[in-house]
Amino acid sequence: MKILGIDEAGKGPVIGPLIIAGVMIQDGKEAMLGEVKDSKLLTHKKRIELDKLIQNNSEFKIIEVPPQEIDEALLSDHLNLNWLEAHKQAEIINKLNPDTAIIDCPSPNCEKYEEYLRDLLINKKTKLIVEHKADLNYPVCAAASIIAKVKREEEMDKIKAKYGDTGPGYPANETTKKFLKENWEKYPEIFRKTWSTFKKIANNKNQKSLGEF
Repeated sequence: MKILGIDEAGKGPVIGPLIIAGVMIQDGKEAMLGEVKDSKLLTHKKRIELDKLIQNNSEFKIIEVPPQEIDEALLSDHLNLNWLEAHKQAEIINKLNPDTAIIDCPSPNCEKYEEYLRDLLINKKTKLIVEHKADLNYPVCAAASIIAKVKREEEMDKIKAKYGDTGPGYPANETTKKFLKENWEKYPEIFRKTWSTFKKIANNKNQKSLGEF
């Protein structure tokens, strides 16, 4: 029986992509994934080690969702961030076709989320386990959390190499705040413009510009 775990990294940042990853193994082979646990509980060095081990011992798929796609979803009438995530999770499930898919649920309502996700699946026989904190309870979800986090860090390193020190991209981080304030107009492609942090700075600057006339 094939078991798939799905998790994400980078849902909250104002800079850079959202990464959604799925890791699939045969049931009972969890030990091959190494000492996996929620990626937030590991050092980055340990995550990189485990990332290699996981990718060598599983079937996996990683989806990168750029800021523009996130903004388009949030500005549309039929999507929000959770539903966008469900579409990407369905893409992973449809590609890897597991017997069971375990989802770290992003929505407060797991039941409603499961219904929405099931509608997007090609194989309706796939068993779904949709839980909060699934990355703490299921090794395949912890493994997905790790490869998603490593991929997100790689993408952020590319952004920093090209645009300068963005910090981790989280709105509360001081380095990120400073970078956003100084570069929000220069590099629109790396920012999530629907985030309140971004809108606040853009609105303040626009008001100042109007006041100068």
